[in-house]
Amino acid sequence: MIKSGTRLESQVCDTQVIVIKSTDAVDALRCGGAPMVPVGADKSADAVLDPDFADGNAMGKRYVHETGAEILVTRPGTGTLDVDATPLRIKEAKQLPSSD
Repeated sequence: MIKSGTRLESQVCDTQVIVIKSTDAVDALRCGGAPMVPVGADKSADAVLDPDFADGNAMGKRYVHETGAEILVTRPGTGTLDVDATPLRIKEAKQLPSSD
């Protein structure tokens, strides 16, 4: 299992992330249709951006998986973050109570 604090990068775009909260689902984390690799690791020469997973991601946003995994984007790119072909969703901000 990938540990919290691990830095990963896409093989097909500029995306880099940090794992904030890890679950077993993070082992299958992909970006742009290709598995993510540790920052600085060798990238596959035949990895290409899948057009179905090319919606991009946003700098500084946290993306979550239904298992509770949480990923922080530290460098945006054109690939979509997904696990098992299910795109991750942006974590919603918590509503603060009104201060009437």
